[in-house]
Amino acid sequence: KSFLITIGDRTVGGFTARDQFVGPWQMPVADVAVTTLGYDTHLGEVMAMGERSPIALIDPAASGRMAVGEAVTNLAAAAVNDLSDLRLSANWMAAAGHPGEDAALFDTVRAVGKELCPALNISIPVGKDSMSMATRWEADGEQKAVVSPLSLIITAFAATPDARRTLTPQLRTDQGATDLILFDLGRGRNRLGGSVLGQVHGELGDTCPDLEEPARLKTFFALIQQLNAEGKLLAYHDRADGGLITTVCEMAFAGRCGVDLDVDELRYHRIHDDIMLDVEDAPDPGEPYTARLFGILFNEELGAVIQVRRSDTPAVMDAILAADLRDEFYIIGSPNRQDRVRVLREGVAVFDEARADLLAAWAETSYRMQALRDNPDCAREEFEGLTAKKNPGLHVKLGFDPNEDVTLSVPVSRRGKGSKPKVAILREQGVNGEVEMAAAFARAGFIPVDVHMSDILSGRTQLKDFKGLAACGGFSYGDVLGAGGGWAASILHNSRARDAFQAFFAREDSFALGVCNGCQMMSRLKEIIPGAEHWPRFERNLSEQFEARFVMVEVPETPSILFEGMAGSRMPVVVAHGEGRAVFESRDQRKAAEVCLRYVDNRGRKTETYPMNPNGSPKGITGLTTPDGRFTIMMPHPERVFRAVQHSWRPEDWKEDGPWLRLFRNARKWVG
Repeated sequence: KSFLITIGDRTVGGFTARDQFVGPWQMPVADVAVTTLGYDTHLGEVMAMGERSPIALIDPAASGRMAVGEAVTNLAAAAVNDLSDLRLSANWMAAAGHPGEDAALFDTVRAVGKELCPALNISIPVGKDSMSMATRWEADGEQKAVVSPLSLIITAFAATPDARRTLTPQLRTDQGATDLILFDLGRGRNRLGGSVLGQVHGELGDTCPDLEEPARLKTFFALIQQLNAEGKLLAYHDRADGGLITTVCEMAFAGRCGVDLDVDELRYHRIHDDIMLDVEDAPDPGEPYTARLFGILFNEELGAVIQVRRSDTPAVMDAILAADLRDEFYIIGSPNRQDRVRVLREGVAVFDEARADLLAAWAETSYRMQALRDNPDCAREEFEGLTAKKNPGLHVKLGFDPNEDVTLSVPVSRRGKGSKPKVAILREQGVNGEVEMAAAFARAGFIPVDVHMSDILSGRTQLKDFKGLAACGGFSYGDVLGAGGGWAASILHNSRARDAFQAFFAREDSFALGVCNGCQMMSRLKEIIPGAEHWPRFERNLSEQFEARFVMVEVPETPSILFEGMAGSRMPVVVAHGEGRAVFESRDQRKAAEVCLRYVDNRGRKTETYPMNPNGSPKGITGLTTPDGRFTIMMPHPERVFRAVQHSWRPEDWKEDGPWLRLFRNARKWVG
């Protein structure tokens, strides 16, 4: 799935707290999306989806109920005060007028709108419909048609009191002994109709999952919220897509560990507190696989898997029993140190595969498609990197304290509102990163001022009034390729603008930062920036695609005023660009350039390997400065990760400030 996700900008705006990729190895398995409501709060909004269109071929009403149910179990990974806080957007698609489809639509709308949602106390204030999901034509005198089955796509959204308190599927191996617990809201029915298992064998089935007891879903949601608030949950993953085996494998992929999955208890139904009924099909003495086992592993009934510390398991079990979900939970296993995924029956492994091999199988289809669409060498490098041994994942190695506010060295008289320095947040058409850039500089003690290029071209705004200038990132300039080049041309070929920028750069008390499009633009202005003659130009990524990633960078020894005290530090940062490959005219130019930031791999080595180096820049170069350090350009977006909550992955001991805030504080300290 990653090759579809990384071509879209997921961090623009700086409000993203949880995107699709989780953990140090950036696996695209998140259940829920989370954004904050501002740059100084942890209040936020959460969003999740649910869709079970294949089972509409068996039972349309069940498909509608399951779509709502899956949205709820996905969204349960986030912190939400109450299930009734959820609101749904319903996207209905049907072939209106086709025999049977109108009746199916009516039954499904009634099941969802008049029965299920009122029972869950959830409203559907918005939605849309596409009622022409059929194509008809005539060929060789014969009428032909292709009809899409009834589909309901549910998007659930709610407010969250704390965007940081979001669970992910990443299994933890740093918390001592842990247990995996399955919540089976299907209560042992194990219906396989419409499942992925059936699809890969060309079968549909005749009995599909359904949501018969809304009250138990409400109880489950409340229990997960309670356990999350109490800090009892280490990991969480919804089961409704792919079944238990897929759920557990994805958790293992995200945690880069093996799992022992014991299915013995799942072979039984509880009929009351003390009696268990064996419902295992009579097995062939020499055959470990049975219909019951496949039903256990591949049914896509509603449910979830959680990871808890073994020391917390008794308390979690007590909470489950107190919630009257005794028929829904099973302790099913734990991570293992062998890095293998094993399914056990009566202590014997009936399935035993290396996690790396399963990950390769899981990702291969995406890799093959990516290789057709993008640069095939880049696609191959990414695929091979997935299963590379001894990959420590994203990490942080800082040579400074991210919580230290170096701006406190500025005299008190210069910190007041009336004496704060102004920084021009410069934008042009196509720029979309100006708000988060302004927020980062404001947090560091500047007064950010929105300055559009038209303000400078018209003379309404004078750069001489600013201590700093930040050229922001975006998607385009006039809908043409080479956005930064077009932006630079609008300056170089306008006498008023050229004179204003040249005078700004010539001052000894000014500084400038160019990010993404702003980096491209400033690199094209090097003829009027003192000391920038060795800067490269930036061209199309080697992957031939827009790259939105969360990757490692290292700060070398550099004169850049923005990186003072940060040399030797390694940390992740977001990137989002299509034209970020640094191109030098010669090797001598590259050697003479003042590099202030490099892409490194997860072992800390400067790299040209994709996607750790997302654009193919030589020697990992992604940031440059001038000999006096006042003017700095870079492709990554530090302004989108100046808060800890903005990081897709971060150490647990980070509080409010992310390490990239130091860059903006350094600017404030330098201004004095």
